[in-house]
Amino acid sequence: MHNPWIIDDWHLMLRLLLSVLLGALIGYERERKNHAAGLRTHTLVCLGSSLIMVLSIYGFPEFVNLPGVNRDPARLAAQAITGIGFLGAGTIMFTGKSITGLTTAASLWVVMAIGLAVGAGFYLAAAFSVFLALIVLWGLNILEKRFVNHPGEHVFTVTVDANNVTTEPMQRLLQQSGAKLMRVQFDEVTDHMRGNSLMRIRLTVRLPNTQMLGIAEQLRTMSGVTAVSAE
Repeated sequence: MHNPWIIDDWHLMLRLLLSVLLGALIGYERERKNHAAGLRTHTLVCLGSSLIMVLSIYGFPEFVNLPGVNRDPARLAAQAITGIGFLGAGTIMFTGKSITGLTTAASLWVVMAIGLAVGAGFYLAAAFSVFLALIVLWGLNILEKRFVNHPGEHVFTVTVDANNVTTEPMQRLLQQSGAKLMRVQFDEVTDHMRGNSLMRIRLTVRLPNTQMLGIAEQLRTMSGVTAVSAE
């Protein structure tokens, strides 16, 4: 009769190898988009969680039949679910304008779950989860960019002649574009090459990313404007 607490070497290596391959598939997608956690990070997380699961189930067979010993094959795996939060938090960054890295943190959490599934022998569930994760990361990203246009904060720095400063055309442009003006900052600077005074206007606005280039181009063509930058 097969002992459920013992695994042979071939199946052990198969599970670890499969976890590396499945984790690498999701990691490659993150690496292509230059995220903080990429190919190696996702692969190692999947391998490590698979090893933890294998160790949790098969790691202590000599203690199974001892009196007073109560085996819980999911005990170590439960700690892995808690521990992945520290690594995921490291990929989340607050830039002052937005929070980035949430999707990568979620992908690390999913990769950890996939590794646990492989370690427990649920190969089909693990492989199908990778398939679904790639659809979410790649396919839904395309749909989101095409049909969901989230507004974000952008800063336009407009340099104008200090003797010909007028902000009314800028205000009209922002209103017509549906942009929300958040902050305005005026700084007077001197053009030492030409010896005249310039005014640098920093406009912090909230608008969809697709409109940033068009607004910058229209600001550049306004009377008295010498330079425009957008970020």
